[in-house]
Amino acid sequence: MLKTLSACFTFFSAPVVACELALVLAIDVSSSISGGEYRFQVDGLAEALMQPEVQNVLLTDQIALAVVQWSGYNEQELSISWRRMLSPAEIRDFAQRVQNMDRKWDEGQTAIGNAITFSAAQFDAVRDCKRRVIDISGDGASNSGLDTSGQRLIAQNAGIEINGLAIDRVGAAITTFFERFVVTRGGFVMTSRGYSDYPRVIRAKLLREFVKPSS
Repeated sequence: MLKTLSACFTFFSAPVVACELALVLAIDVSSSISGGEYRFQVDGLAEALMQPEVQNVLLTDQIALAVVQWSGYNEQELSISWRRMLSPAEIRDFAQRVQNMDRKWDEGQTAIGNAITFSAAQFDAVRDCKRRVIDISGDGASNSGLDTSGQRLIAQNAGIEINGLAIDRVGAAITTFFERFVVTRGGFVMTSRGYSDYPRVIRAKLLREFVKPSS
């Protein structure tokens, strides 16, 4: 009986780790993304999630992850709902879901403003997480939908951070667009030089996002 009571006390007195970060991974699936380029995005993200240094932070901070696919004005989907990274098995399962995720659209325009608005609305389900971040990957500037900088400001005023992964094949036009109109104050953009560079960049980007901004 005493052993049972002791075990119960130990269970209920174990420290509870708060969710430090809720991160929406918003993936571009507009018409400029070929089938091979889509695979670079999902395979690169899945591979990054399985890296030991990434897993360590996911578990330590019990980070919550969700995946959004986005394209044109009315083309946004929560493709993988929120999952708390509570064990290595949770991370493996999430990474497999990313890698096996069916592409939702392939002929749409590029509506980053709508992607921001849709992604920001997903945080209602994870109100206990201390930070809320949208990670937007894309290879083009907005050509449809809501004003990107206006939606960025609304998200920023709601306490949501936006960072970008710009896929620039030549030059830095997409990086510049993301810096000027997409990321929030204090946010950052990392550049992938074509799609073959994506796996390396998304891994570095995740690790940078996991670091708490200095106050």
